[in-house]
Amino acid sequence: MGNKFFYTVKPLVPRSVQLSLRRMLVRRALHTHADTWPIFPGSESKPTNWQGWPEGKKFAFILTHDVDTQKGHDASIALMELEKNLGFISSFNFVPQRYRVLEEVRKTIAKNGFEIGVHGLTHDGKLFSSREIFQKRCVQINNYLKEWEAVGFRAPSMIRNLEWIKEFDIEYDASTFDTDPFEPQPENMKTIFPFWISASDINRNGYVELPYTLCQDFSLFVLLGNKDNSVWKAKLDWIAENGGMALINTHPDYMNFTHRRCKAEEYPVSYYADFITYVQSRYANEYWNVLPKDIARFFKKEYVDVELVPKHNAAKDRNERHLYENRKALIIQ
Repeated sequence: MGNKFFYTVKPLVPRSVQLSLRRMLVRRALHTHADTWPIFPGSESKPTNWQGWPEGKKFAFILTHDVDTQKGHDASIALMELEKNLGFISSFNFVPQRYRVLEEVRKTIAKNGFEIGVHGLTHDGKLFSSREIFQKRCVQINNYLKEWEAVGFRAPSMIRNLEWIKEFDIEYDASTFDTDPFEPQPENMKTIFPFWISASDINRNGYVELPYTLCQDFSLFVLLGNKDNSVWKAKLDWIAENGGMALINTHPDYMNFTHRRCKAEEYPVSYYADFITYVQSRYANEYWNVLPKDIARFFKKEYVDVELVPKHNAAKDRNERHLYENRKALIIQ
């Protein structure tokens, strides 16, 4: 009910007032959750039968971007070029019906080895507000997934229903986090590793869940007002030490790519560039930087398919596959 009320009154409240209220709430949450943010004790526990990352890499390093507005869309290529020049790849999640998503932009991103994902439909906070709304939008979202050749989804504002998300034609979802008390739906997943969401019946898909494990840039720089990226670096070092997945969610919408003074909801893109340069220099040859779809496929192949279904039955009996899925220790229903 709280989310419904917020998004009903949001258009009536000036943006400056919204930000002031959110900053007040974030400061309160920062104090209340000091013992579980930015690190949630125990989230470093490894999945069952964990054998590590490919090629003996120390940790996974996954870059994702939610593109919330036309401004962010128009800055996407510049962000892609920044990452490409530093030797990284990432995913860009676009909102299909909030602004104009140019085919040329999507194709340029894909052609350069980056990934396209779907970020809700309109970003109005109502996707999961009722079954009627969800079912109508689900059809449209699946159409965009198919048209864009995308296999990943992230819910706007992390307002999610992991059961309903099974109705999307996806391989992975990225709508959760290990710990983040600043989000409207703040339930923590308490893990810095991928995990499997089981198919609930033969008509719904299972998928890999990829929680982000590094604080969102909007929270860190716009709401909390941090003037450096030390929180990112400290958490990254802890994740690396524990062999986890460092997955970050940033927004080109809030990055200032110019030398002009930052506006109220901007931060210098140098904060982000310095961070990924830090990873590159401190952990050279120790991190596994791949696309979200690649890490999802790796996890499913190595830690889901192998344990859920005996290979000789994998293609023969869908009901047996479902039975094995429901027994899997990594499943979150």
